[in-house]
Amino acid sequence: MVQRGIINKEKFYIPLDQAKSYDGSVLIFGISEDDIKSKYMSDMPPPQSSFTKEASSRVQRSEGQEEETKVPLTDEKLNVSKQTQQSQATITKEPVKETKTVEVPLTHEEVTIETRPPSGHTQAKEPVSSKEDITIPVKKEEISDVTKTPYVKEEVVVKKKPVTETKEVTEETTSEKVNTFGE
Repeated sequence: MVQRGIINKEKFYIPLDQAKSYDGSVLIFGISEDDIKSKYMSDMPPPQSSFTKEASSRVQRSEGQEEETKVPLTDEKLNVSKQTQQSQATITKEPVKETKTVEVPLTHEEVTIETRPPSGHTQAKEPVSSKEDITIPVKKEEISDVTKTPYVKEEVVVKKKPVTETKEVTEETTSEKVNTFGE
């Protein structure tokens, strides 16, 4: 049963299979308003037999299986309104300076000298007559630049939860009483 209106309510007994969607407060049907008015508007519910045919969904049984009938159960939701006052909570982010140390591996090449017997027959040259320098190129890594890159280290989750408290109100009241004066 669906109702529309506040004082003179219109009642509609619409089969459940005509409902398209329901979000908890709005029910949407897959048929037009004119069809609903012409087919389902009534002050009295339909007989139980027609309700069972329209609102229940039957599962066909194949040989050797039981037959099921599903009947939807509905509930009503209470809507309560309250007056809410708005206030604010402030969360402040501020910079914190700190010194960080990072270990950086740097690679360099070293020259070693090893003496061993000659391999194979090589023709000996005449010894050098003066001092001779032989240059061997070597590589070395050095720190050239330090940059800072921001990243998200962690996040703060701000939660709000309702807390109900009971307050007492004390107020002076005035009442009347009757005194009888005797003779």
